[in-house]
Amino acid sequence: MLKERVYMKNIRNNKLVIIVKIEKYIEYMLIILLKLPRTEKFNIGNEIKVSMYEILRNTLFASKVDKNKRLEFYNIVDSHIYFQRICIRIMYNNKWIDEKKYKYSNELLSEIGKILGGLIKALGVKDYA
Repeated sequence: MLKERVYMKNIRNNKLVIIVKIEKYIEYMLIILLKLPRTEKFNIGNEIKVSMYEILRNTLFASKVDKNKRLEFYNIVDSHIYFQRICIRIMYNNKWIDEKKYKYSNELLSEIGKILGGLIKALGVKDYA
């Protein structure tokens, strides 16, 4: 438990909390995607997986580039988050996931979105969309 706290503190100090949240979201969604109907597992499931990994990839890229280039990566991440919300809503409307999974996955996405919004705000950009 103590090691986990130290690890989380180091992550916060390095401003990588968003990466931990993205990893948590990906792990949760992979479990959901495995339980989708067979045809949808390979259609919408594959699109969601690609989008999730793009969120992670672009967040990692943004943490490695100059500050003035980060906005481009953050906007890509933001568009993928929006795409994820739409896909989750489609899965819920088709009753492929229940309400509890729908709400929790949206909650995880919302946390990522709030952190992303804070990162964009920290860049000092007034109008980023």
